[in-house]
Amino acid sequence: MSGSSLPSAVALSLLLVSGSLLPGPGAAQNEPRIVTSEEVIIRESPAPSVTLQCNLTSNSHTLTYSYWTKNGVELTATRKNASNMEYRINKPRAEDSGEYHCVYHFLSAPKANATIEVKAAPDITGHKRSENKNEGQDAMMYCKSVGYPHPEWIWRKKENGMPMEIVNTSGRFIIINRENYTELSITNLQITEDPGEYECNATNSIGSASVVTILRVRSHLAPLWPFLGILAEIIILVVIIVVYEKRKRPDEVPDDDEPAGPMKTNSTNNHKDKNLRQRNTN
Repeated sequence: MSGSSLPSAVALSLLLVSGSLLPGPGAAQNEPRIVTSEEVIIRESPAPSVTLQCNLTSNSHTLTYSYWTKNGVELTATRKNASNMEYRINKPRAEDSGEYHCVYHFLSAPKANATIEVKAAPDITGHKRSENKNEGQDAMMYCKSVGYPHPEWIWRKKENGMPMEIVNTSGRFIIINRENYTELSITNLQITEDPGEYECNATNSIGSASVVTILRVRSHLAPLWPFLGILAEIIILVVIIVVYEKRKRPDEVPDDDEPAGPMKTNSTNNHKDKNLRQRNTN
């Protein structure tokens, strides 16, 4: 074999191998084709009813059953054997938003599915209205929402009436975000720095929402306040009793001049007896 024919033979071999790996003309025709309705955007709550639609237009395999899922969970009572599928959402709200899939199962073939997105602005459905802690303790505030796509979360604190994004310069602020949930933790609370209004904000491509949690931080002596209050009441009661007793005592104890009365009377009687004896002598 000549040197010039060797590269040609190698090239021909690579061409034959690559040709065998490519799908044949009918491979694409065997794949199911699903036509879906357009995405839905919920702009008011509740919104007018909507219907999601899927149509299996091309398929070379035997269909066994089909159903709808929302965010990966099969929706109840949607399983049937039908190539045309509909799912109606009556008066949709933000909690109805998400990823809907129409899923088709075939006999001796992989399943096929298509996605329809139902979008809505975030709606914060849970948060702490207030948090009361003592100085030195830890505080935790949270917000959870519905809506799709999942929002971006931001925590702010109001400073002089203006919301300012929290910057963890002290290392005491910990923020955890998980899809439709966020959490703000503050360690070693400072009574001079941390009390105030904290705002969580959720924003996605459709809109945004915010709520406020009020954090109150009490002095570390706060647990002693009830005891100090009782102690103060006892002291006041003792003072009242002492004052009352002092005011009552002068009326009950005899005066110092009172014992001199009988002595004075005896002296007068003795003087009278002496005068009487003198008279008798005369």
